Amino acid sequence: MLDLTLNEVARITGGTLVLGDHSVQEGLSESTIVGGTVDTDSREIVPGGIFVAKPGEFSDGHLYVPAAIESGAELVIVERVFDDLTVPQIVVGDSVQALGDLATEVVRRIREFGLLKVVGITGSNGKTTTKNLVRTILERRGPTIAPRDSFNNEVGAPLTMLKLEPDTEYLVAEMGASKPGEITRLVRMARPDIGVVLMVGLAHAGEFGGIEKTLQTKTEMVTDLLPTDVAVLNIDDYRVAGMAEKTRANVLWFGLDERADVRASDIRSTPTGTVFTLSLPDGRSSVVNFSVLGEHHVMNALAAAAVAHTLEVPLADIVSALESVTRAEHWRMEVLAGTQGITIINDAYNASPDSMLAGLKTLAQISGEGIRRVAVVGEMSELGEFSLEEHDRIGRTIVRLGIERLFVVGEGALALHLAATVEGSWDGESVFFPTADEAYAVLERELRAGDVVLVKSSNSAGLRFLGDRLGERFA
Repeated sequence: MLDLTLNEVARITGGTLVLGDHSVQEGLSESTIVGGTVDTDSREIVPGGIFVAKPGEFSDGHLYVPAAIESGAELVIVERVFDDLTVPQIVVGDSVQALGDLATEVVRRIREFGLLKVVGITGSNGKTTTKNLVRTILERRGPTIAPRDSFNNEVGAPLTMLKLEPDTEYLVAEMGASKPGEITRLVRMARPDIGVVLMVGLAHAGEFGGIEKTLQTKTEMVTDLLPTDVAVLNIDDYRVAGMAEKTRANVLWFGLDERADVRASDIRSTPTGTVFTLSLPDGRSSVVNFSVLGEHHVMNALAAAAVAHTLEVPLADIVSALESVTRAEHWRMEVLAGTQGITIINDAYNASPDSMLAGLKTLAQISGEGIRRVAVVGEMSELGEFSLEEHDRIGRTIVRLGIERLFVVGEGALALHLAATVEGSWDGESVFFPTADEAYAVLERELRAGDVVLVKSSNSAGLRFLGDRLGERFA
C-alpha cells in the first residue's frame, strides 16, 4: 500500500487511533508511517502488513487479530477495542466500509502521480478470463495490478486497489455484485478510465431478483463514466448494447456483428483452442491462434483487445499477448490432457445457463474418429425461481447437441438428469449420482482412450475437485 501515517489512516477510515501504553516504548506516534500489504485473511499477513478484521457469515475476523499480529501485522483495523495489543489499532464502525474508504483514497493519490489508467470489468460471465487477458497485455507495457482469482466484490476489489504503488501504470479491476448498488460503489472507488461490460445473463439472477435487476446492476459500470472515458460494450448482447444510451462516455463496440469496432471473423474451433481474425477500428487485422478453449472466450479476447486498443497498444503486441495465454484460469476451461488418451476439460469454477451452454457447445464441436464426448455436470446455483426451468433446458440441450454420455452429480442438478432422460432419443446415456465420489468411482472404470470429458458446475457443487481427480488419475 502507499505509505500513510497512522493518523492519516484513522482520518481516511473515520476511525479512532489507539496506540496503547507500549507505544512510547516502541517509539510509535500518530506520525508513524505504515505501508504494508493489506488483507482480511490473517493467513495472508506478512511482516509489516495491515490486518482488517471483518465480521463474516461463518466466522469473525476479530478472532484472528492475535494470529495476524503473530504473523507480523504492524496495524489492525477493528470494530471493537482490544486491550493490551502490541501494535496500534484503529477502531471503526464498519471495517468493510473502512477498507473501501482507504482504497478510494489510495487510488486518488496514486492518480496524482499522472501514470495510472484504470480498467473496470463487469458482466454475468467472463470477468476473470477477460481480466487475465487484459493483465497479460498490459503488464508487458508497464507495472500492472490486477486481482488474483475472482477478487471482485466489496472486499476483494479494494484489497486489489490497495496494492497500487506510485509507479503503477495500470489497474485492472474486476467488479462483481450480488445486489444493485455494489458496482456503483466499486466504480466510485476506482474511477475507471475504461469500463467494460461483457454480457448480461442469468448468473446470480436469483440473488438479484431477475434479469432486469441484473441489467440495472451491470449498467452501473457505465453510468458514472465521464465524457473523456471509454465504455467498451458487447454489441452482440442487446441488453449491453442498450447501455450506450445510459453513459456519457465514448462507446467502443466489440463483438461478431459487422458493426463492431473490434471484431472477430473466420472463427474456427479445434480441440486445442480457437483460430480467428481480429479486426481493429483503424482497419488493421491479424489472425490470432488463441489457445484458450471455447469459442465463447473469443468474446473475452475481443473485449481485452478493445481495452488494449484504447490504451494505444499496437496490434502485433495485442496478438502476441493473446497467443501467449494457454488457459483462462485454474478450473476455467482448463485442459488436462494425459498420457492415456483421455482429455479432461475442467470448467467447474462457476456455472450459469450461459456459461454451461457455451461449455457444452465447445464439447459438442470436438469431434473426430474415436472421440467420445462425455459431460459431467452439477448444479447451476443462485438461479432462484429460474432454477428448475434452466436445469431442464440444459438437460434437453445436451441430448440435442449429440453428446454421447452424461454424468449428473448432486441433488441440485437432478432436474437436468430427468430432462435429458425423457428427451426421447436417449436410452440410459444419462446417469445420476448423489455425490462426486460415487461419480468418480464409475468414471474411473468407464472412461477410455479417445474420450473428451467436460466437467462443469457452479463452485458450490465442488465438481472442480472431481475434475482435478480425473486429471490426476488419467495423467
